[in-house]
Amino acid sequence: MDHVASSAPDARSVPVCYRHPDRETGVRCTRCERPICPECMVSASVGFQCPDCVHGGGPAHQHTPGGGAGRTMAAARPRTVAGGTVTADPRLLTKVLIGINIALFLVQLAVGEGFTQRFEVIGQAYTPLIPGVQGIAQGQYYRLLTAMFLHAGFTHLLFNMLSLWWIGGPLEAALGRARYLALYAVSGLAGSALTYLLAAPNAPSLGASGAIFGLFGATGVLMRRLNYDMRPLFALLVINLIITFTPGFNIAWQAHVGGLVAGVVTGYAMVHAPRRHRALVQYGTCALVLVVVAVLTLVRTAQLT
Repeated sequence: MDHVASSAPDARSVPVCYRHPDRETGVRCTRCERPICPECMVSASVGFQCPDCVHGGGPAHQHTPGGGAGRTMAAARPRTVAGGTVTADPRLLTKVLIGINIALFLVQLAVGEGFTQRFEVIGQAYTPLIPGVQGIAQGQYYRLLTAMFLHAGFTHLLFNMLSLWWIGGPLEAALGRARYLALYAVSGLAGSALTYLLAAPNAPSLGASGAIFGLFGATGVLMRRLNYDMRPLFALLVINLIITFTPGFNIAWQAHVGGLVAGVVTGYAMVHAPRRHRALVQYGTCALVLVVVAVLTLVRTAQLT
């Protein structure tokens, strides 16, 4: 039997799913406009529909107050819980990011180690395949970004891409493409910046794990907001952190920690921003994280030059 909220929520509060009153959501059925949580979303040609409308039991249209027969209210464009636009393919950006990572890994294999050495995170070092001293301290700040799309081997790539698909896909559907991309970018850059700050200047680092740990952090914030069981996520995160700090795995823990912290901060802004100033708070937080990234980068550069 379907669960129905006993009373209408306050206009200023976040809507709750009409079938699960304990779950807040920003997505509405494209036919009847009732709020629906991710469990109740059924993919339609455009956006999502509720189970009742899919099975013919929901209202197909709504009459406008005082309107005549046959006049319907135009459905509001469905939005995600973070205010993003609901799209027909909610995992498209995740697929694109995976494709970019795979494509650049193939380039690494084809071109050789010189390509990797030119674009990985490294503070300051002499690399045999490239003349002269290389690194972020030499003004190669692009390395903070490019290293996010490079990998040290097939296993490294495989684990990161599986994690990106499992965590990133649902998060992209919940946030919307623009907010998801902003979260991914600032988390990855924060991981690169903390690695540059704390790791040895000649220690190279690369991989998408900083950005992926940011997605972990934001997913935790979102699940708490929607009152989901967080134990599976915590278990997965703990396993990853144990591996991160286990000697012998040669993992840049700084990238994981930096990405995780940035993901939690940015994710909190994404899902808790007040509706009236939602975009300002969300993208303003992203800008603040980028300012921190810039400050950490400049501090480390001053130490090395």
